Amino acid sequence: MNKAIVLTGITTTGTPHLGNYVGAIRPAIAASKEASLLPFYFLADYHALIKCQEPTRVQQSSFEIAATWLALGLDTDNAVFYRQSDVPEIMELTWILTCVASKGLMNRAHAYKAAVADNEQSGENDPDKGITMGLFSYPILMAADILMFKANKVPVGKDQIQHIEMARDIAARFNHIYGPHFALPEAVIAEHGATLTGLDGRKMSKSYQNTIPLFEPEKKLRKLINKIVTNSLLPGEPKLTEGCTLFSIYQAFASPDEIVQMRENYANGMGWGDMKKILFDYLNNHLAPARERYEVLLQRPEHIEEQLQEGAKKARAVSVPFLQEIRKSVGIHRISS
Repeated sequence: MNKAIVLTGITTTGTPHLGNYVGAIRPAIAASKEASLLPFYFLADYHALIKCQEPTRVQQSSFEIAATWLALGLDTDNAVFYRQSDVPEIMELTWILTCVASKGLMNRAHAYKAAVADNEQSGENDPDKGITMGLFSYPILMAADILMFKANKVPVGKDQIQHIEMARDIAARFNHIYGPHFALPEAVIAEHGATLTGLDGRKMSKSYQNTIPLFEPEKKLRKLINKIVTNSLLPGEPKLTEGCTLFSIYQAFASPDEIVQMRENYANGMGWGDMKKILFDYLNNHLAPARERYEVLLQRPEHIEEQLQEGAKKARAVSVPFLQEIRKSVGIHRISS
């Protein structure tokens, strides 16, 4: 049976939070157990360098993310779980792709255009001030991540669709020049993917500093939930579930029947204090087993490293021969006797 190849990268710049879990980690863990799929999941530590120049943070984040995925039950027998920097062929492929990628295509990248727009709005004479080549050519590294493993499906948020389209453009250009080597990937957008709001009511994001870390200790978890912003409606007054951070988080974890009951509780005037207590108890019970495994893993960094190196071996079993094929196609190989 030919398995569909699915690929997901996780940028190593922070601690995984509830939003990461429901939006990306949980569906990826489930996919790792599907016999019809061959998932490639990697720690995108080279990508992290684009926006983070804190070595300790990048390394710690890699450690925490790997421990999180393993604690949540990632099937490493089926999935290939590796660190981007442990597969050097990706960086060589990045340069080869850079040599066929159009600068005009890179000019149209959303992140680059946004950075230029920020400079222009602030009155800078140089529209490229502070913009690194890492930010500018980020889509090419992402294309190399995807094309190296001939990924068919790449689960992404809507803001990343353009990068998949760029990877397709670059692959098609290479194939046109050098022959059909690369598969053209497709973006997969979760139609019903959960997007959680954070402590302040905005989208849960490290950028807003409003996250709830996934494996926060019990006491800290309670404090964070108690800090979630609500409106001034009193107990007994009917409340709307729409736009309520407490409800959005509860809904992402609860069963359909529990969600229906909670909607009734809101309509009947449940107090915010009661809802915060219910949400804490629910999350704490749900996450406790994985949190225990996570804490054990943090005490065993050698086990985490062993898992990553095993994944790198599996990844390089694909990348080494494929890069040799690519090198030969562009004329970079040893002269045969």
